[in-house]
Amino acid sequence: MAANVITVDRVSKQFKINSNKSLKEMVVNRGQTKAHATEFWALRDVSFEVQAGTTLGLIGHNGSGKSTLLKLIGGILTPTSGTIRRRGRLAALLELGAGFHGDLTGRENVYLNAAILGLTRQQTDRYFDDIVAFSGIEKFIDTQVKFYSSGMYVRLAFSVAIHVDPEILLIDEVLAVGDEAFQRKCLDKIKTFQREGRTIVFVTHGLDQVRELCDRVILLDHGDVVIDGDPIAAVRTIRDTWQDEAVTEAAARDIPAAELGNGEMSIGAVRTLDASGAETSRLSPNEPCTFEFEVSSTGRTTDWVSGIAIENHLDQLCYGVNSGLMGRQLEPIQGDRTVRFHVPALALGEGHYHLTVAVHSLEGIEYARKNRVANFKVYSDREQVGPVFLEPTLEIR
Repeated sequence: MAANVITVDRVSKQFKINSNKSLKEMVVNRGQTKAHATEFWALRDVSFEVQAGTTLGLIGHNGSGKSTLLKLIGGILTPTSGTIRRRGRLAALLELGAGFHGDLTGRENVYLNAAILGLTRQQTDRYFDDIVAFSGIEKFIDTQVKFYSSGMYVRLAFSVAIHVDPEILLIDEVLAVGDEAFQRKCLDKIKTFQREGRTIVFVTHGLDQVRELCDRVILLDHGDVVIDGDPIAAVRTIRDTWQDEAVTEAAARDIPAAELGNGEMSIGAVRTLDASGAETSRLSPNEPCTFEFEVSSTGRTTDWVSGIAIENHLDQLCYGVNSGLMGRQLEPIQGDRTVRFHVPALALGEGHYHLTVAVHSLEGIEYARKNRVANFKVYSDREQVGPVFLEPTLEIR
């Protein structure tokens, strides 16, 4: 059984929030600062252990305590109560540019940052060329880092962190700042670390990354541990919570789905139907379903096309089709019609999706459109990653 490299024992963290909004108020209210301060508990009685070689994801809403917990593990903050024990060399990417000095060059900051992480000058000399090559900012290595973009900061900081030979790597959301090619490069390095048996703890809002990379997930909510365990269950819980909150907020504001277009036609009710024809907001991969909506034309419209689009929770288009692309010429319409798109086997992976429906002319003149008018969830018991659901067979020769 692998040994524990991180032990968090009944840890709580309290912050004092001062209601004085300016230096002038602090001077005027001197001696009354405590009276104007309120207590905020970022974490309450959190306990867990992390075994060597584990990749642990910390997820939750903004303000749930994830970054605070990561800083406590990294020793940047001290707990108000409880204890944290670590074993092994630790490297941390907790904030953009943390450990960098703006007036120093990239070269000087590499040596400074490596020294903070425990490397000697001689060790840094050996790693220096690899650090710069991985970061990809060779041309700017002798430029003061205050002139760096946020992406250049991340490139250099991540490159230093992974080259100090850490046994424990802590990563906050900073990887989201880099460009797509560099993010892939970082993920490849993280997977290499996993194969080498290193311990990784990271905070992210990228739930697909959590499902792909993590052995274990801790879901935090207002400083409390809600789930500690299976990544799929944790991701499903937080997505359900986000979706339910969005629906509740929209209902509270009483915002109907806005109908766009020139008004020549209109769109009525929109429904998602399961295999039995019952209206639902929950579907399963590889099962039949139907997307149905009502359309109406007060006059006679001889030239019309109906279509649907499905987007995921990040507003990325997952699928779109219309009657024209399907080679169907629709009969002239006057009055009400029901449009149904039957899907014999839904090929979407687990997640939240939004349905957009529209009618337009063959030339693309939009008669009516309702964006994100219906929400539905796809649940899967299969451990697959990504928005597409496939059922491949495996053959090895």
